[in-house]
Amino acid sequence: MGMDPKLLYDQTTLECSKLITQKYSTSFTLGIKTLDKKLHLPIYAIYGFVRYADEIVDTFHDKNKKALLEEFKKDTYEAIENGISLNPVLHAFQLIVNQFKIDLDLIEAFLKSMEMDLDFKTYNDSRYHEYIYGSAEVVGLMCLRVFCEGDQKMYESLRKPACKLGSAFQKVNFLRDIKSDFEERGRVYFPGVDFNTFDKSAKILIEEDIQHDFDEALDGIRRLPLSAKLGVKVAYLYYQKLFDKIKRLPPEIITHQRVRIPNSRKISLLLGTYFGTKLGLG
Repeated sequence: MGMDPKLLYDQTTLECSKLITQKYSTSFTLGIKTLDKKLHLPIYAIYGFVRYADEIVDTFHDKNKKALLEEFKKDTYEAIENGISLNPVLHAFQLIVNQFKIDLDLIEAFLKSMEMDLDFKTYNDSRYHEYIYGSAEVVGLMCLRVFCEGDQKMYESLRKPACKLGSAFQKVNFLRDIKSDFEERGRVYFPGVDFNTFDKSAKILIEEDIQHDFDEALDGIRRLPLSAKLGVKVAYLYYQKLFDKIKRLPPEIITHQRVRIPNSRKISLLLGTYFGTKLGLG
């Protein structure tokens, strides 16, 4: 007997999201591999959804992005409500949303942040915080729903540190990508920052804010279920290393080139975290 046709369809769409993750992000793929195996496909499904929404606003410059995003949003909610989509990314995502009871307001906030990318080139304080929440913190909360596997008490106790971790990651991305965001998309996310006069004092203020987020997130990582702790710790250490590298560079370097962590360094981080956690050091 072969696999049940419905299960085969579900599995195939989840594998599509896995492929998307592998093609778009080596660091995220490495992090997922260190999660318990049962969590792999659900997290791939979340990443696939988030990545494709992001592609609409960041990549398809010759298309009507607003119309594409509206259609994607409508299709997302229909997939969740009907429990099916012929778009493999949306089908995989709705499986996970319905299985783990991911709150619709998280999805709404995420899609709103994608709309903000179409409308805004500069961000004031309130827009900046709304964007960080919608583009990064809610993604952390979606993943946390999966990690907690229905334990509402655990989810509530870890909400704040999960948000802080997502916030730290996104702000590091903003610093790393400050050049391409400005030159390719005309965007500066940091409130009150002028790309052309970006200096050391502005950079230090941003870095202090990011470090505060990292510090608050660490407590939550320690309290995660064992099935998720290693993968999240790897992502945390990867971003902390990237952040440390950015901190060492003068503003004129990061406004002229994108800072990277070599793949060999990512793998050594992964191994170090793996053995540290297994030996009870993490």
